Amino acid sequence: MKSIVARHTGVNPLPADLEPTEAELDAIEAEMPVVLAEVELLDALIALLDRSASDFDARRIRRAHRRVLAARRDAANKAPTAADEVA
Repeated sequence: MKSIVARHTGVNPLPADLEPTEAELDAIEAEMPVVLAEVELLDALIALLDRSASDFDARRIRRAHRRVLAARRDAANKAPTAADEVA
């Protein structure tokens, strides 16, 4: 059987500058604590999909939820305000 392969270049060639900018990388870095806390919460919730929650599981979920809230609070407090951007 012959394989079918496109023998032409793409219709819309991709631009050469697909790398993220420094500002985008900084924004990702600033959001990383929130993302990691949410992943931890999801891990705790996924572990409960096939079994009932024990006391340990309930504590793990509460702690993970508190970490998410704390990470979101810290991210909101670090966000620049309009007065900071003007100055």
